[in-house]
Amino acid sequence: MQILWLPLAQADRIKDLTNVQGVRANQLIGYGLVVGLDGSGDKTNQAPFTTQSFNAMLKQFGITLPPGSNFQLKNVAAVAVSAELPAFAKPGQKIDITVSSIADAKSLRGGSLLLTPLKGIDGKIYAIAQGNLIVGGFGAEGRDGSKVTVNIPSVGRIPNGALVERATPNTFASSETIIFNLHKADFTTAKRLAYSINQLVGPNTAKPLDAVSISVQAPSDTGSRVEYLSLLENIEVMPAEAAAKVIINSRTGTIVVGQNVRVFPVAITHGSMTVTVDESLAVSQPNPLADGQTVVVPETAIDVEEELVPMFKFAPGPTLDDVVRAVNEVGAAPGDVMAILEALKQAGALRAELIVI
Repeated sequence: MQILWLPLAQADRIKDLTNVQGVRANQLIGYGLVVGLDGSGDKTNQAPFTTQSFNAMLKQFGITLPPGSNFQLKNVAAVAVSAELPAFAKPGQKIDITVSSIADAKSLRGGSLLLTPLKGIDGKIYAIAQGNLIVGGFGAEGRDGSKVTVNIPSVGRIPNGALVERATPNTFASSETIIFNLHKADFTTAKRLAYSINQLVGPNTAKPLDAVSISVQAPSDTGSRVEYLSLLENIEVMPAEAAAKVIINSRTGTIVVGQNVRVFPVAITHGSMTVTVDESLAVSQPNPLADGQTVVVPETAIDVEEELVPMFKFAPGPTLDDVVRAVNEVGAAPGDVMAILEALKQAGALRAELIVI
C-alpha cells in the first residue's frame, strides 16, 4: 500500500507557473519516403501509394517508367514526418524530427529520409526535412516464422533533421500588454501574481483578468520588452493551496491525499470474513459379515473465520497526519483503504473531492 501526501506550498517563479500568451510552439507534419532499407520496406501489394510516391519522385528527375511496370520496392517505406517548431524559430535554424512508418514496413533501421516538406495547419511549408534515421528498436525473424522485436523499429528520429524555412508570426512585440496564463486555473494564485508584480514594478501595472490570465503593461520597444519580461518571470509567487482532493489509482493501489483533506467525527470498523471449503474423499468399509461393498464417500468441511478489526474513531477535524496514522495502525490493505475512503465520502465525513483513476 502506498499513501502519499502533498507537501506545503512553496514560492515559485512566475516562469514556472505560467506561460506568455502568444509565445508557443507549432506542430508540423509531412509525408515522405525512406530509402536504403535492408529488405524491410513496404510491400507493394499492400501499400500501393508507396509505389505511386516513388514514381512521382522519379518523374521529377526526368525518369519515366514504362506503363504497367510492376516492381518490388523492398528497400523503400512511406513515412509520416512530424516536428515541433519552437516559438521564435528563425529561418536557417534546425529542429528535430520524428519519422514513423505508415504502411507495413518492418523496420526503418539504416534508412535515409529523402527531401520532405513540413507544413503547418495553414498548409504553408515551414521546414524541410532530410537525413539518416536513428532507430532505437530492432527485430529478427527466422524462416519458421519465429521472430523477436525489441522496442519499436518502425519509428525513428533525426536530430536537427529539418531546416526552418519560414518564421511563424506572433504577437509578442505588437501587443500593448503581456498576458501571463497560469498552467492551472486558480483565482487566488492569479491575485497573488498580480500583487507581486505591482509590488516590484508599481501599482496598477498588473491586473488579473480571470482565474488564468494576468495582463501586465509592457514597454513598446522590443529590446526593452525582453529585458522587462526577464525581470518579471523571475519574481517569486506563493501559489494558492490546492483544493482538498483524494486521488485513488485502483490499478496500482496508490492513494494520494491532499494537504487540506479533513475528516469530521466518525467511527469506522472494517473487517473481512473468510470462508474455507475443504473437500476430501473417505473410504467406507463395511463389516466383515455385512453384505456390502467398499465405496468412496466425499467429506466436506466448511470453516468460517471472521477477522476481528477494532473500531477506530476520528476526533473532530483531524489532520492529514491523523488520517494516515489511523489507517496504518489498523493495517488496512489498499483495497480496504479505498473502501473506507469511499464510505467516508458517502457518509459526508470526508471533506474532499474523491477521484478514482
